[in-house]
Amino acid sequence: MEYAPEGKTSASRPHIFWRVLHGSEDGLLAAALLGIMLVPLLEIVLRTGFQTGLAGGNSITQHLTLLVSMFGGAVAAREARLLTISQGFAWLRRPWGSISETARAGVSAGVAAILAWSGWQFLLLERDGGRIMAFGIPVWVPQIALAIGFAVIAIRMVVNAGKAWQSRVAAAVLAAACALVVFQIEPETWTPAIAMLGVLFVAAVLGAPIFVLLGGAAAFLFWGSYNPLASIALSHYSLSTNPTIPALPLFTLAGYFLAEGGTSTRMVRLLRSTVGNLRAGPALVTVVACGFFTSLTGASGVTILALGGLLVPFLAGAHYSERASIGLVTGAGSIGLLFAPCLPLILYAIIAQVEIKAMFLGGIAPGVFLACVVVGWATLRRPPGAQEDSAWGFHRNEALAALWEAKWELLIPVVSLGGIFSGLATPVEAAAVTALYAFIIEWAVYRDLKLRAMPRVIRECGLLIGGVLLILGVAQAFTNYLVDAQVPAQLVDFVTAHVSSRIVFVAMLTVVLLFVGCLMDVFSAIIIVVPLVVPLGEIYGIDPVHLGILFLANLGLGFLTPPVGMNLFVASYRFEKPMSVVLRASLPYFWLQLLAVLVISFWPALSTALPRMFGY
Repeated sequence: MEYAPEGKTSASRPHIFWRVLHGSEDGLLAAALLGIMLVPLLEIVLRTGFQTGLAGGNSITQHLTLLVSMFGGAVAAREARLLTISQGFAWLRRPWGSISETARAGVSAGVAAILAWSGWQFLLLERDGGRIMAFGIPVWVPQIALAIGFAVIAIRMVVNAGKAWQSRVAAAVLAAACALVVFQIEPETWTPAIAMLGVLFVAAVLGAPIFVLLGGAAAFLFWGSYNPLASIALSHYSLSTNPTIPALPLFTLAGYFLAEGGTSTRMVRLLRSTVGNLRAGPALVTVVACGFFTSLTGASGVTILALGGLLVPFLAGAHYSERASIGLVTGAGSIGLLFAPCLPLILYAIIAQVEIKAMFLGGIAPGVFLACVVVGWATLRRPPGAQEDSAWGFHRNEALAALWEAKWELLIPVVSLGGIFSGLATPVEAAAVTALYAFIIEWAVYRDLKLRAMPRVIRECGLLIGGVLLILGVAQAFTNYLVDAQVPAQLVDFVTAHVSSRIVFVAMLTVVLLFVGCLMDVFSAIIIVVPLVVPLGEIYGIDPVHLGILFLANLGLGFLTPPVGMNLFVASYRFEKPMSVVLRASLPYFWLQLLAVLVISFWPALSTALPRMFGY
């Protein structure tokens, strides 16, 4: 028997080791995420109080975002929570389920290993360049995270291949084979690259993460065209360190602070007490609450998870059936994507090079229109006479009490958007102030956010945003290949040669975007599709803001599109109902929102009136 000091068995040692390792990893992720918030705040203090700035502050913030991308991606891989297109086939009977999981893990690990090699090659090039980030720290120091992060993800893909060691060994062998093909073979034709793309497609069907699909596609295309693999890491680095990108994790962090606190309860109480005597009251409460949360988190699935347990019983109390309640919450989940400061609005503005303020203004009217359509239908479906329930009567004292209780949270839009529209703060600084404000009111004012819960909240936020940034980085590499291959120019030539009418083009674009929204998450779709669509929009004279709102409205509808819309899966998980039940419940809202999206697409003034009114 092996000796175990301090009364601990040898079997407990690995458990303690992994706990320390995982805790250290979570700590680094939390430190990077909090650093993204604190550096812009320090910049504001120094600029306001001392008429100076923090030397290299912007560079520090941008490189901390890179660290969040890689640390968050590594934690997501550890928890097996990386975003995927397919749910995989692990449920199949043996041995097919195990074989599919092994194949998925092996190809995924192989692609991650290739991306790690790309990061290493890029690191060597940057080390020779001698660039400085801040305070004498070379740029290549934080860039180490690119190589290490993808390497850790590759290892975890293999570890998660299955409980049996045979599955892990098989996955490791397959991963090594995929990587060695790229490292050792110089293709004389496109045949090897096409074959590897076929393998990648099969892995995606089997449940490989989205970043593997996009990163692998970029790697095999660069390999087949004799371009250096370091170009992939360069693209990932450029996207992650974009000056405006840090706003994404900061607004997401603010949303997580609010979701952890009692904001949802206070918002529902306020809305119910003010519109309780209306027949449309329950629908208004649901849609406004969902829109508020989605606009801050940028993730409609998070809204369904956070509010579903509160809103479905609330709707049941208003005499809605369980099926109708689930359908309304699922259908309202993505409405907030058009309201500021939602992350897709910011990301679209960055990629399409449109003024962020213009996008914020452009989404207001279409978002309100979409919300009104959902509220109208849900009101018609409410059982007659339900509003006569005395519990739903308007009570002045209750409304005033609820308003007073929620006053600090009602100021969040003023805090987040006031600095941006006043010109006093950049989008990143405004996002940092919003995150700090959300933390203060939930922790110090309402006391709903406990300090002991902070590590979990920050980890969940970092895990989500890290997985998203991971996708965005490799998607940028894939997009850069398309640009280098002149795909946008060829697409413009093809479309203009066959489509002469702007109306026909908008109709075709709507169909394509709806299809894209079914198969691709909104963030990677923005990175990949926007560079292809923007030149076409210019050719057909479509206003850039209208094109952006049209784009996001269609992608938001993709979350609800049967049978593969992401919100359908989230609702099925949250409400513990079969997919068939969720599909039937949400289908009316899909058709209604499809009609609303068509109106948004073909009525440009709905998106452009407010921006033009304010001079954009």
